[in-house]
Amino acid sequence: MNNKYPDVGNTIRNYRINQNLSLRELSKISELSLNALSKIERGENSPTVASLHKIASALNVHVSNFFVSEGDQTTIFTKKSETKKVELEGLIFEGLGVGLIKQRFEPFIITIPPGSENISDPSSHTGEEFIYCLEGQLEYNIANANYELSEGDSILFKASQPHSWQNKTNSVVKVIILFETDPNQTKPHSQMTARGFTHK
Repeated sequence: MNNKYPDVGNTIRNYRINQNLSLRELSKISELSLNALSKIERGENSPTVASLHKIASALNVHVSNFFVSEGDQTTIFTKKSETKKVELEGLIFEGLGVGLIKQRFEPFIITIPPGSENISDPSSHTGEEFIYCLEGQLEYNIANANYELSEGDSILFKASQPHSWQNKTNSVVKVIILFETDPNQTKPHSQMTARGFTHK
C-alpha cells in the first residue's frame, strides 16, 4: 500500500491483539484464510472492501476505525483539507465524516479507475447502502439486476443482497457511498469497503 496512506494492516493487528484474539481465531470468525489475514496485517497484501467488512464485523468495529480512531463526539465537521484518504486495490476512499459516538452511518467518496470491477466477488452485509454518482458511469448489479449509474444518479438498497460493480469505461468514476450499520449490532460497522464496495 502506498505509504502516504494509513497502515491499515497494522491497525487491524492492534485491534485483534487488544481483543485477545489469535490470528487463527480471527480467521475463523471472519471466514478469511489465515494466510490472507497474515499478509494483510504484515502489509504484504492490500485488503479488499469485502475483506474489510468481514474483519470489521469479526472485530465488531467500523471499517472506518481501521483508518482513524473511534470517536466520542456528537458533531463532526470535516474541512476539505482534512479529508482522510485510504487506497485499497487501486480505489481511493476519502472519509467524509467519522468519530461520532455509536456512529451508524459512514460516508465516503470513492475514486474508481477505468476497468476496475468486483463482479466475480460480490459482497453482502448487514445494513443499507446508498450510492450517488458524482462523475463517470458505473454499472451496479444487485441481486442479479443491473443498474447503470451516470452523473446525478443514485441507488439505495438493502446490503444483505449480493451486490457488485464495474467501471467498464476508459474514465475515472467518482461516487459518494454511504454505509449504514445494522442497528442491532452492538457497535456499528459498515460492511463495505474496495471489493464490497471494504471484495472478499
